[in-house]
Amino acid sequence: MANNFNVQLSKVIKELSLEVLHMPYDAEKVLISSMDVNRPGLELNRFYDYYDSRRIIIFGNAETAFLKSLSPKERYDVLDEIFSKKPPAAIIARNIEPMSELMDAVKKDEIPLLRTPETTSSLVASLVAYMNVELAPRITRHGVLVEVYGEGILLVGDSGVGKSETAIELIKRGHRLIADDAVEIRRVSARSLVGQAPKNIRHFIELRGIGIINARRIFGMGAVKLTEKIDMVINLEIWDNQKVYDRMGIDSEYTEILGIKVPVLTIPVKPGRNLAIIIEVAAMNNRQKKMGYNAAQELMQNLGMDISTLQEQEKKLDLGI
Repeated sequence: MANNFNVQLSKVIKELSLEVLHMPYDAEKVLISSMDVNRPGLELNRFYDYYDSRRIIIFGNAETAFLKSLSPKERYDVLDEIFSKKPPAAIIARNIEPMSELMDAVKKDEIPLLRTPETTSSLVASLVAYMNVELAPRITRHGVLVEVYGEGILLVGDSGVGKSETAIELIKRGHRLIADDAVEIRRVSARSLVGQAPKNIRHFIELRGIGIINARRIFGMGAVKLTEKIDMVINLEIWDNQKVYDRMGIDSEYTEILGIKVPVLTIPVKPGRNLAIIIEVAAMNNRQKKMGYNAAQELMQNLGMDISTLQEQEKKLDLGI
């Protein structure tokens, strides 16, 4: 999947509390587009067949020890050759004092040089985790994202079906709002989706008849959250008397978002139905299913039916997400 996003070096410095040893440019103008990092091993031996110049370079004890085994001229030539390929930055781990040849090379090639007291492994893990989120493939879709009993619930449906009103009721019942109207969804791993609100509309909710409100200011900080993993999609639709809705829960429906399967429930909306309570139950039931318990199967067993003959059917729904 193509990745067309980047992150400013200044954000990386702030997130990882890095010390700046050399900064030839404004750190906000240095853009990083690779989730991976490079610990130069073969490159120090001048093998560049698979070298990716978009990656941040990390220097730890092993790299430093190898460089010290070279003569000063060899050391400078090797480093100058690596930095001439213009990586976005270099970071020294363990607060190691940079060699004079390293400083000369980064100054000549105008490469930002940073330092941290973290161990090399901890630095790599923290940097990769941060970059995976910042550079993750993403889409923005119409909907409402709420956290209910620790489950991230994405509410979708036609405009005016009651998504924002349901979110307000859930907030009043102690749950939290992540995004209203527009949800930015990121694929942060092969199995995980994380949603958040675009910065300019964060914490705001549109209620027809009232207008725009700020959920954080009205209900307090405990009513909002910046990001949440998406565990389930609930599709709200106006009750159709001609349609047969699932009453057992044996079969399952799902949709794909950025290539990841997400379970879907379709909940019909009509006067008198308390959607907030229904969504609370749906969230708890989804958690139970993830833990291996299915109430419908237990009921079938209690009725003397052989559940081994019941094969769960999966159906994919295209919700336009």
